[in-house]
Amino acid sequence: MRALVIDRSVPVGLRIGEVAEPEPAPHQALIRVTATSLNHGEIQFARAEAPQGSVLGWDAAGIVERAAADGSGPPAGTPVVTLGWDGAWAEYRAVDTDLIGTAPRDTDPADLSTLPVAATTALRALHRLGPILGRRILVTGATGGTGRFAVQLARLGGAHVIAATGDPATHTGALRELGAAEVVTGADALDAPVDGAIDLIGGSHLVAAYQRLAEGGTVVAVGHSAGTDETFPFGAFFGDQGRHDRSVTSFFLLGCRDLGPDLSWLAQQVAIGNLRTSIAWQGDWTRVGEAAEALLSRRLHGKAVLELG
Repeated sequence: MRALVIDRSVPVGLRIGEVAEPEPAPHQALIRVTATSLNHGEIQFARAEAPQGSVLGWDAAGIVERAAADGSGPPAGTPVVTLGWDGAWAEYRAVDTDLIGTAPRDTDPADLSTLPVAATTALRALHRLGPILGRRILVTGATGGTGRFAVQLARLGGAHVIAATGDPATHTGALRELGAAEVVTGADALDAPVDGAIDLIGGSHLVAAYQRLAEGGTVVAVGHSAGTDETFPFGAFFGDQGRHDRSVTSFFLLGCRDLGPDLSWLAQQVAIGNLRTSIAWQGDWTRVGEAAEALLSRRLHGKAVLELG
């Protein structure tokens, strides 16, 4: 089969080559991949660390070519959205059935391929906040792939969503269309505390989000694009300073082994129009270098999707 393989002798470090088709374990289905979306982490970090000749990729949409031998998961011919440690940048991938979501027929594979890491991360982060109906929820880094899903899902959950972006003049209209009630430059610009926050940047943004939490509030640390330390000021955790019952938490998406139902639900929301996928770049997988450069330069406000011909 063909795949994008790591090859450090070429400029982008990736080329289309022939590799062996994966042999699924009994609890895995073989998926024929039709579209894959790129994530900043796999392009900047995983690609640099991967062995020569390996096949990367976390997100993929496609069709079940061969159902799992143990009887779990969807049958052959089912449209699916999949998540895994690797293998998405290939014509076929073997996927654990608890990381497979089923999709309504005729749903665009490009849209589906944007869901696994970005949308499921946003959904799981919101779960960490607990009930959000009627609560003030801050999303930092709101114009990125995960941020746009977080804004929409928080609004679907009944929250008063505050989206933070470094360029409100450019992005306010789009973020309001996604469900943001307010658009600000960051947590420091808030006029009142928030009940919860999803931080997709890290560094000083995480610290500021924590400091703007109401009593009992939680900030979920998801992103690290700032590339800087989180340094809390002395006294930030003193119990006598008011609003002391606050917390910072995090999670590891691929450490969650029950993501299939989440993926199926997200695919359904896309199919019925409740969730927009915000594809910022789309093209044939032969253009992976162009897509990777656009992603790393942070010119994209949304997802980059490769279609497999």
